[in-house]
Amino acid sequence: MTDSLAIIGAGRVGRALGRCFRELGWKIGSVVTRSEVSARKAVRFIGAGRAHPGVSRDVFASRVILIATPDDQIAEVARELARTGGDELTGKVVLHTSGAQGAGVLSVLKAHGAAIGSMHPLQSFSGVSVPSLEGRVFAVDGDTKAIRVARQMARALGGSPVRIPGEKKTLYHAAAAMAAGHMLAVEEAATQLLLSLGMRRSEAVSALLPLTRQVLDNFEGLGPRASWTGPLSRGDFKVVQAHLRALRESSEEFASVYTALNRLAARVLAQDSAGMLAKLDKSSMEEKLKAKATRGEA
Repeated sequence: MTDSLAIIGAGRVGRALGRCFRELGWKIGSVVTRSEVSARKAVRFIGAGRAHPGVSRDVFASRVILIATPDDQIAEVARELARTGGDELTGKVVLHTSGAQGAGVLSVLKAHGAAIGSMHPLQSFSGVSVPSLEGRVFAVDGDTKAIRVARQMARALGGSPVRIPGEKKTLYHAAAAMAAGHMLAVEEAATQLLLSLGMRRSEAVSALLPLTRQVLDNFEGLGPRASWTGPLSRGDFKVVQAHLRALRESSEEFASVYTALNRLAARVLAQDSAGMLAKLDKSSMEEKLKAKATRGEA
């Protein structure tokens, strides 16, 4: 397997992967960030490498070049590599770690003989410690050679490489965002509701996390429908209406998201999704009429 690696953009993902490959015996070459200070800090975290505050020819001493910058910087990094390296790119494998972009964003490098691809670990990185990547999915795409190297790298980390076509990467990334970032937003929203009742944060988190974890465990072991819980799963639309009335005392996003989540649950979890969506529409209309009557409107 290729055993030399240069890293451009040593933030949370770049630093973590750099340390992992260093521990696997890879030779870490150039570590590139925006400043000398941040580059040296990244090298200390990785435990190896040569710090550089920008792309230099030193990058091309490594056979694999990993671009771990934010998405909006990847194309510019590719152009900078092309300008700096030229024919030195021949035979190199250039991978980026974006979950939302395909290998095509690196296409400028193909004219110089590089194999291009992407390798996205489906994992959250805190920047404080290096998470275990055992069993984690790595989305890969690109040239045949680049995919082969990306798969080898993913498997060396204990991961499971899965080929995702470049044009489908955005949908793949949207699914990941829903399961991670949006889940966190919902969990924090529920926490804030309990805080508004006078509970301490530690009490609220202790109350909600076991509930969430149990549902996720059930989802893994029993499947989605058998794990579905709450009033909507039982068809108790009066309780759903009561929830909405209570939520309207909070910021408008709470009620609107609750409504949207109910509709999404009906779509993906209910056996008769069309029937449940129709009942939700009827329930919503009844609630609006009640609200008007309460306000004395015609």
